[in-house]
Amino acid sequence: MITCFIRYDIAPADADLFAEYARMWGEAIPRAGANLIGYFGPHEGSASTAFGVYSLPDLAAYEAYRARLREDPVGRAAFAFARQRRFLRYEERLFLKPLTGATS
Repeated sequence: MITCFIRYDIAPADADLFAEYARMWGEAIPRAGANLIGYFGPHEGSASTAFGVYSLPDLAAYEAYRARLREDPVGRAAFAFARQRRFLRYEERLFLKPLTGATS
């Protein structure tokens, strides 16, 4: 299993837009085949750091998931929403494998 951690740098005044974006992915990601752990927005500390976290069996499953996501109407809407509203200043993906704890 691999887990994808997406770190977002969002405009602090646009946390509500990020929350709407997260709701869209909350629908599209599981439908495309990934195990969505969740989207996490600012609460204490940084007002601009947020995360999205989901798991897949391996990188081959990730590639198939990404192809399905590009065809998903809500996934396409989320991409367009972020592009139009410009609240995401930076985004990076990191893939990690579990070393302890849950493995599924």
